[in-house]
Amino acid sequence: MKTRIKALAAEYAGDLIAVRQHLHAHPELSFQEYETSAFIQRKLDEFGVKYQPGVAGTGIVALIEGKNPTKKVIALRADMDALPIIEANDVPYKSKHEGVMHACGHDVHTSVVLGAARILQQVSDEFEGTVKILFQPGEEKHPGGASLMIKDGALENPKPDAILGLHVHPNMEAGKLGFRGGKYMASADEIYITIKGKGGHAAAPHLTVDTILIASHLVVSLQQIISRNNNPFSPSVLSICAFNGGHTTNVIPSEVKLMGTFRAMDEVWRFKAHELIYRQARELVHSMGAEIDIDILVGYPVVDNNEEVTARARAFAEDYIGKDQVETTELRMGAEDFAFYSQVIPACFFRLGTANTAAGITSGVHTPTFNVDERAIEIGMGTMAYLATQF
Repeated sequence: MKTRIKALAAEYAGDLIAVRQHLHAHPELSFQEYETSAFIQRKLDEFGVKYQPGVAGTGIVALIEGKNPTKKVIALRADMDALPIIEANDVPYKSKHEGVMHACGHDVHTSVVLGAARILQQVSDEFEGTVKILFQPGEEKHPGGASLMIKDGALENPKPDAILGLHVHPNMEAGKLGFRGGKYMASADEIYITIKGKGGHAAAPHLTVDTILIASHLVVSLQQIISRNNNPFSPSVLSICAFNGGHTTNVIPSEVKLMGTFRAMDEVWRFKAHELIYRQARELVHSMGAEIDIDILVGYPVVDNNEEVTARARAFAEDYIGKDQVETTELRMGAEDFAFYSQVIPACFFRLGTANTAAGITSGVHTPTFNVDERAIEIGMGTMAYLATQF
């Protein structure tokens, strides 16, 4: 099986690199992946893979049945959406949609899983069980396409025994893979605060409620929620990233808006922190004479890699590409809506190296110069196919 999958991955690599370049040139924003979805459907038709379109809008669920298809069901996931970024790369496949770019590698994820689907369809008479493939919209935008796919029944009929997903890693050389069991990526919640008070002339602050000063106190005070209440052995981050209020040098504004993000690796602490943020913000602002509107938008949960599934996936990956090419990847305070799947069924989310330091392909995700060493696509699709057959 391994030899055959490697041969098919090598045979199809050029085609799937062309797929990636097409997707990269035609990016679409979250929940607007209409052309992308239609393109994937055409490819699945070409490969002879059965599928259901229109899941959570533009999502697709495909099925590849092996021998004894009810024995076990393994799911593979790819996300399809791009970001609102102006691409700065000078490449033939540069984005043709101004202001939209595949700057997070979802074009690679989709190509890899399409390649795995093509391989699995070819070897379906050689493995037992069923492989369920999820092409998912809206990973980059609240509430996350994964949550909507689940609500639309993507994990039912048949229900997977486990789900696998991967993500490009621009700090890992192409040809390598990274795994980590347990809690791997943080939850992500959005904080929106508006502080209101009587504005006025800056030369007479005693006649005003100084919203700028109050907001400044609040920004500093909120950091104590992490430093004085959180277990220091459990990573957590609270960052205020926007401070908007006032338009000139001599007017204290009547309103200041703050926006930020809260990240955690522990779901119990996560919601305890929400209570502390609400209470501390309201009491501090009220004590200084202002009014406050505060909302915490609950986002993606923690990505929790099932230890057993991840250990098996790593072992299969080491068998496929060699133990020296597989690493233990780092904890990340970034978030991923793959987390929703990991909260429902056993899951493994791993990293695909895409860097080529010698060629200067090292830019991080969500930057206008992000790109990948496309040799990673052959490794990714072969690994995904092999893992699915071995599970």
